[in-house]
This record gives sequence, structure tokens and C-alpha cells, in this order.
Amino acid sequence: MKTPKHPDLGATLEQSRSGLRDNHRRSLARLLFLFAASALAVFAVLQWFNGYAWIFASELSASVLLFLGAMRLDATPYLQRWIYTFLILLFAFFLAIMLLPDASVAAFVWVLMMPVLAYLLLGRREGMILSVPFMLAGGVVYYLYLGGVQSASGMIDLLNLTLCGILMQIFMHMYELRREEAEQKLVELARTDTLTGLANRSAFQSTLARTIAEGERSGTGFALVVMDIDHFKAVNDTFGHNAGDIVLRHIGRCLAERLRTTDYVGRLGGEEFGLILRDAKPAAAYELMDELRQRIARQQLTCGGANISVTASFGIAQWPEHGREAETLFSVADGCLYSSKRAGRNRIAPAALAPRAGQTDTVAGGAA
Repeated sequence: MKTPKHPDLGATLEQSRSGLRDNHRRSLARLLFLFAASALAVFAVLQWFNGYAWIFASELSASVLLFLGAMRLDATPYLQRWIYTFLILLFAFFLAIMLLPDASVAAFVWVLMMPVLAYLLLGRREGMILSVPFMLAGGVVYYLYLGGVQSASGMIDLLNLTLCGILMQIFMHMYELRREEAEQKLVELARTDTLTGLANRSAFQSTLARTIAEGERSGTGFALVVMDIDHFKAVNDTFGHNAGDIVLRHIGRCLAERLRTTDYVGRLGGEEFGLILRDAKPAAAYELMDELRQRIARQQLTCGGANISVTASFGIAQWPEHGREAETLFSVADGCLYSSKRAGRNRIAPAALAPRAGQTDTVAGGAA
């Protein structure tokens, strides 16, 4: 079984701070950097003619830094820090231009851009934390700009900006909340086997890759088990595919109910299942699978008035003893599974582990 060459969708989205993946966030941040740099260059020239030399120097310096930053965005490992710094400085700049003595009333429209940029680049939680204080500050600055609300027209102006800002904040928050919920459902569908409710092949491979990476860091071993239902084709041929589906769902429940909370199980395809037994020594992994094998063998299912009994065969590989790569572990576990099939099925074959005295259902890896 080959590991996927594309990044796992679920893991990628879990690591992302917003609905955008990091490469998309970099592209959007680069666009914002370039736009802000160009706008600041234009405003710097205008401020020079307005007689604000210090603002001209500040805006021109910021423009140069943003142009340089846009060229470095693809390479920086500190994307989140860059985004935070950019947004904080940008929002502070919005407030600064509103505080200028000759500020235009049009400058206050930038307040409404704060939640849009914050939620888009930072996600729901962090976007709210950053945007709300700046929007409140913008409202206070606008109140000061109006010089009070003694007249009805002043109150109308203040309410227009306030209500629009509140609605923008609520809409962005609700949109991000609903988007996250829909995205999570799509991720679950993409990672779940619809028949058994277990993880599908892609999700299992991704979890195995992460488990190996965790093992490399901590030095903690684990067991990879490949399990196959014996004579499953005969079940479909004799009782129909509906009975086969019932058997698969039953096996899925058995695996999910019996395994520890630290273990992981998935359907690899057809009648084959995979199990990751974290921090399980060879003897413990064997005993757990033998108990599961016996449980499957002694249970009967009823379908259309017929009683159906199935058994399962297992192959076990141990990390790192039998390989440090996912493909190597699968190859060893598959070899053990085929050994247990050839030896009569309803057996467990741990790799490179001799049978114990008095046990007839254990096969050494590679045995005929």
C-alpha cells in the first residue's frame, strides 16, 4: 500500500487558522502588501503637498517595507507573525489618518474593512479578538470627529457608521461560523468510510504517517495490524451483497468497541481493515488481536432469516523493528496476513515471532 503523495485535507485544514490554506493566505497577504504599498506611496506624495512632511516620510518608509515584504512572503516561516504585524499596523494607520486635523469623512470607511481582513486572514476566533477593539476605537474617533451628537444629523451620521460596523462584524462572524461547520462536515465525509463509519484508506494512511513522525520524535513504538475477513466473497455470493454490508458494519463496530481510545482503526478497502495500536509491545498487540479474533468468530449475524458466521485473519508488524517507513510496515503486515491465510485462516501472524508452545493459531511471518 502506497502512502498518498498529496497533503491530507483534514490535517491541512486543522492546521490552518482560517478557511484559507497557507499557500492561499500567502497569496492574499502578498496582494494586500502590494496594494497597501502602492496606496501608501500615492498618499505619501499627497501628504507632501499637504505639508505633512513627517507623514510623507512615514508612509514612504512603510511603502518600501511592504514592497520588500511582499517579495519575501513565500519564503518566510513566520507567516502568522507577519499577518498579525501587518494588520495591527494597518488598523493603527486607519485610526491615525482619522485623527488628522484635516481628515476626510471618507477615511472612516476603512473601519468597515477591519473585520473583513481580520476574519479572512486569521479565522473566526483570532479575527474577532483583533478586529473588535480596533472597530470600537474607530467608533470613538468618529464620535470625536463629529464633535458630539447634539443635532439629529450628527446622531444619524454616528448611527450609520455604528450600525454598519456592528452588522459587518456580525455578518463576518456568522459567515465564518457557518463556513467552519460546513467545512468540518466535508472533511469528515472525505475522511470517513460511509458504510462502516470508520476512517477510510486515505485518512488511515495520513494517521499512520503522523504516528510514525510522533514515534520518531518520542521513540515510542507501535503495532500496525492488517485484518481481512475470511471467505468474504462467499458471504456475498451466498447471501447477497446486503448481507456483506451487514458483516462489514458488524466488523466495524467490533473493532471500534474493543480497541483502546489511543488506537486507530480504518477500512482500507473491500473486506480489509487496518489498525494502529499505539505504544503496544508485540505480546500485547498479539493478545489484543487474539481476543478480537475470538470475539468475531463466536458471534453470529442474522440476515433474511439466515445465520451468518465469519472469521478474520490478522498480520502484525511492529514499528520500528520491522521498518520505519509506512510502505515497509504495510509490506510486512500484508506478508504476515497472507501467511495466516495460507495456514488455514482465523489466525494471527506476527512478523518474526515464533509460535508459543501450545498455540496453534499463531504463525511466524512468512510461514506457509
